[in-house]
Amino acid sequence: MSRLRARLRAGETLLGGLLRMPGEMLVDLSGVAGLDYVVIDCEHGPADLVALQHHVAAAEARGLDVLVRVAPNDPDLVLRVLDLGVTGIIAPHVDTADDARRAVAAAHYPPLGWRGFATYSRAGLYGSVTIAGHLAEAAETTLVVVMLESPDGCANAADILAVEGVDAVMVGPADLSVAMGLTGGASEAAVQEAVDAVRAAAATAGRAQMTIVGGADQAGAAPPGLIVYNLAHVLLNTFRGLNIHPNGRRDGHR
Repeated sequence: MSRLRARLRAGETLLGGLLRMPGEMLVDLSGVAGLDYVVIDCEHGPADLVALQHHVAAAEARGLDVLVRVAPNDPDLVLRVLDLGVTGIIAPHVDTADDARRAVAAAHYPPLGWRGFATYSRAGLYGSVTIAGHLAEAAETTLVVVMLESPDGCANAADILAVEGVDAVMVGPADLSVAMGLTGGASEAAVQEAVDAVRAAAATAGRAQMTIVGGADQAGAAPPGLIVYNLAHVLLNTFRGLNIHPNGRRDGHR
């Protein structure tokens, strides 16, 4: 049984790695490095369910939980990834409380939601669990993270975070910056102001926060909760550091 949700509610700070498929080796390395979970991005990356099952199995072999960032407003994908046994979902582009309620409903069985029920899935251990047992475990462990990526979403943060079943919130600084007509991402003062306002709303509502970071320095400055390393950025920065020639650093583009 996954304990990620319980650990988050207990106030632990949990470290993860964000990746796109194919990336079984990155999953494996995340486990060897002692991270707590991985996020598999099926919004900006492939959403192949066969490949996803392989990644989930690789994560479980290393004791990692799996969160999947799904496509916006795609309850069918939410159902299928949860049936594969992932711990929870990250729902992007949540702008209103109704958007948040739809994300929660897609991820949870009745009475909280309307997720289609089956025990013969991988999550139900292929029918070896009881209906009551599967319902209880899903209700206890399924994690829902909402992403606020627009000025409207950030302005509605208090209402969104009041929705039952929302466990954590993440601000998407890149989308938010573009939606504001800005190009500086998280470095924009207006973006940081919005992030700070959402963080304050999360603290008031008692919801956890997820923060995406590019390295250990940023992780150290992030608020407690779910901290996820963007492994593409981590690797790019590492490779750039390796790109040393005796006569100096070489151009990174060829």
